[in-house]
Amino acid sequence: MSISKQQCEFALDVARLIAYINIKKHGCTLGEAYRTEEQAKIYAKLGTGVVDSQHRKRLAVDLNLFSPKGEYLTRTKDHEPFGVFWESLHPKNKWGGRRKKPDGNHYERESD
Repeated sequence: MSISKQQCEFALDVARLIAYINIKKHGCTLGEAYRTEEQAKIYAKLGTGVVDSQHRKRLAVDLNLFSPKGEYLTRTKDHEPFGVFWESLHPKNKWGGRRKKPDGNHYERESD
C-alpha cells in the first residue's frame, strides 16, 4: 500500500480516536504529528525519540489529554482506555503506552 494511502487511513483512525475521546467526556488537543529528519536526530541524541520515528512518515501523533473537568492528564495510565481503543481500530495501530519506556500520549501506525 502506498505511503499516502497509509497516511489517509491513519488520519481517519485519529479522527475516530478523537471522537471516542470526546464521547467519553474527555478532551484533547493535537501535539506533535510531523517531525523533520533534523528534529528526529535531535530527539534521538537526547534519548527522547528515534531517528526513524513514525512521526517522520506522518504515521504518528501525540495527543494532549484533558479530563472532563479540563485537567491536563499526563500519566500513561490516563491514556490507557484510549490506547486500547486505538489498537482495536486496526492491527497496525500501536499505542505508546505499551513500549518498554511508556509514552502514553503517542499513537502510531506501523508502515508497510
